[in-house]
Amino acid sequence: MPKVSVLMPIYKTNERYLREAIESILNQSFTDFEFLILDDCPENSREEIVKLYKDDRIKYFKNERNLGISHSRNKLIDLASGEYLAVFDHDDVSLPKRFERQVKYLDEHPDVGVVGAKSKTIINGRTSKFPTNDHEIKMALMRECVVLHPSSMIRKSVLIDNDIRYEESFSPSEDYALWCNLIKHTKFHNINDEVLFMYRDHEENTTHIQSEKMKQTFAAVQFRVKTQNPMLYEEFLLRAKHTIRIKLFNFIPLVTIKTAWDMTRWYLFGAIPLWSVKTVIRIQELN
Repeated sequence: MPKVSVLMPIYKTNERYLREAIESILNQSFTDFEFLILDDCPENSREEIVKLYKDDRIKYFKNERNLGISHSRNKLIDLASGEYLAVFDHDDVSLPKRFERQVKYLDEHPDVGVVGAKSKTIINGRTSKFPTNDHEIKMALMRECVVLHPSSMIRKSVLIDNDIRYEESFSPSEDYALWCNLIKHTKFHNINDEVLFMYRDHEENTTHIQSEKMKQTFAAVQFRVKTQNPMLYEEFLLRAKHTIRIKLFNFIPLVTIKTAWDMTRWYLFGAIPLWSVKTVIRIQELN
């Protein structure tokens, strides 16, 4: 049984992107994995491209009909035999040490079920700035998705033991929904000391072609995670930063009040510190 199962759904993938994605997995320094590729476009498959790679770790599957991304991801989970699941998308690039670093972290931290990786966007070179600490990640999930899904590795037992899967009703925000569903069941971590993943942001990304649906489903996930985790959301609100600006004659900045979770500070003309007050916060359990 392999240590890691790499899960990659594909759908009408650009040939160059697909080749780069496949080769980045085959070039990993950690080699004990199976590479599961599921084609969700039977009428326009990429089978010929995949079959060019003569590597026994590659296992190619093709849906008889289009199932959609969430059902395809769940099918890959069911097909996987590895202890850890390396999530991967068909147009991104995993740098050679990605699996090595993530496997080592999960092996050394059995209480962690999800580990993400620091990423760089291929086109503009921007790097991710996500929290690394479990509690900070969970608080940030009240607002946004702070574990880059295609860079992540998941402990399979966490999904199986808690009967958690991707939900089609939240697609294309199914990844954000998955993380939010796992908040109560495991710990999170982001490896942030080196770039291990290259994310390809282009016009054919789901984020762009389904932008309106993405906004709607993202908002739905946000609503659910806040209602399911009231204590965490209360702490998130208390720690949120707020800024109030008082202007003289409605245009000259006179006093600026900046409130963070632990401190309120007053500034004259927006820059000169006047005074500060430390805030003491006690989170009480909600009934």
